[in-house]
Amino acid sequence: MPDAEDVRRIALSLPDTAEKIAWNMPTFRVAGKMFATLPEDETSIAVRCPKEERDELVLAEPEKFWVADHEAQFAWIRVRLATLEDEAEMRDILADSWRQAAPSRLLDHHPELGSAAGD
Repeated sequence: MPDAEDVRRIALSLPDTAEKIAWNMPTFRVAGKMFATLPEDETSIAVRCPKEERDELVLAEPEKFWVADHEAQFAWIRVRLATLEDEAEMRDILADSWRQAAPSRLLDHHPELGSAAGD
């Protein structure tokens, strides 16, 4: 099962990513734009997710995904680390969130990471 250190290692391996403490928790940003947070209890991560996809994920896998009340109006979703199959699944989730926040210049320079959702 991936843990908080795996989150940090994988997030920081993505291009132009930095860690910054905000709201008393680690946040991960690409080119200054937040794409993931590691909430206080370190049992989940919050990542970017288009609202229409978010709702489908929560309905399909409520044990894995949920929306925190204070994030309901934003395009973010929570992911329980204990439910992830392996690091590869976590990397896919973090990379997808990274793509949604990354500027086009980074997306163009890192085609191996795919294109942003909705492109």
